[in-house]
Amino acid sequence: MTGTAGHVVTSVLDDPYDDANLTDPYPLFARLRDAGPTVWLEKYGVHAFTRFEECRRILADHETFISGAGVGPRNYHRQPPWRPAGILDSDPPLHTPLRTAMAGVISPRNVRALRAAFQEFAVRLVDRILDEREFDAITDMAELFPIEVFGNAVGIPREGRAENLLPHGAMNFSAFGPEDARYDAYFAAGEGTVEWVMNNCARENLSPDGLGAKIWEYADQGVISPDEATRLVRALLSAGLDTTVLSIGNTMKCLVTNPSEWAALHANPSLARFAIDEALRFESPFQSFFRTTARETTVDGVRLEEDAKVALFMGAANRDPRRFGEDADAYRIERDASGHLAFGIGIHQCVGQPISRLEMDVLFSELARRVRTVELTGEPVPFLHNTLRGWKSLPVRITPA
Repeated sequence: MTGTAGHVVTSVLDDPYDDANLTDPYPLFARLRDAGPTVWLEKYGVHAFTRFEECRRILADHETFISGAGVGPRNYHRQPPWRPAGILDSDPPLHTPLRTAMAGVISPRNVRALRAAFQEFAVRLVDRILDEREFDAITDMAELFPIEVFGNAVGIPREGRAENLLPHGAMNFSAFGPEDARYDAYFAAGEGTVEWVMNNCARENLSPDGLGAKIWEYADQGVISPDEATRLVRALLSAGLDTTVLSIGNTMKCLVTNPSEWAALHANPSLARFAIDEALRFESPFQSFFRTTARETTVDGVRLEEDAKVALFMGAANRDPRRFGEDADAYRIERDASGHLAFGIGIHQCVGQPISRLEMDVLFSELARRVRTVELTGEPVPFLHNTLRGWKSLPVRITPA
């Protein structure tokens, strides 16, 4: 396949979304990066970008590469969206008041106010797992912590959180990837959660002092509509819960399989934020999503037609040795991982990342202070999802400091 000015684009038959590549995507990502600044994914009929610089430029250019036509393969200009547009799949001017409200709620002052409650539960959780010594770092820690502390912070009812929030998030994020059998399975599993989630994002079911209620204040001011307020509370839950669960599990997996890095963290718990940032780079919770061209454009000499979908693989870009060095496939907490694309950039950068980072920093700082060693006791079980990367099970044993 040939682009503008004779640039040759490699056509790739591999499916990044099959079981084998989702289980271990990095060999394919390396081949795609080496093939050029873009490749043509034959199975999906899209240009795919896997290098850091190209992904960064596309994400930053929200006027050329839009989100309002959907952030999955479905083009909303040609097919109807599966639900009303929210903050993730909208463009200015619709996007602007949504982001204004979300950014106002997740202000530095509001985030700082959450630390004490997060810390209190982290102490209790670490007490529990130190008593048990052997536990599943996903179901007994990575899932429990955000469901408790962030659910409380938003102000949603406790009953039904675990049963509804996790399958609901897996369903929502499935729309960011191809509509295949895996997509169908997550949508079937999540279908029954929609009513619970939407009901509990409504004003009358939120605690009056939570972040969810603060979003509704923007509806009172006329910045957003009541319908948008409900959907924005739902988006807020995703911002601090779904990817945080995955990021906690991914960070734990990185540390448990790199015992020297755990030893360094235990020796200096103030390195927790660096260990987390490196894990976000090394095992990005968001592996891929899509944008749509608003006009005909070129990227590194390759012509892209107007209204064409492009696939961006942040999981590949964050392992690009052109940006992170020849050892980009190694996990090193002393690496400067800043600038990674795990949270995106530009106007669609994850507005909830300060809360997610706070959750992880509180938890891993507590673990680092009180746990001397951590080791696997069984084979980790991957969480296979077309967009997200994480683990279903991570059995570990810990020894106290």
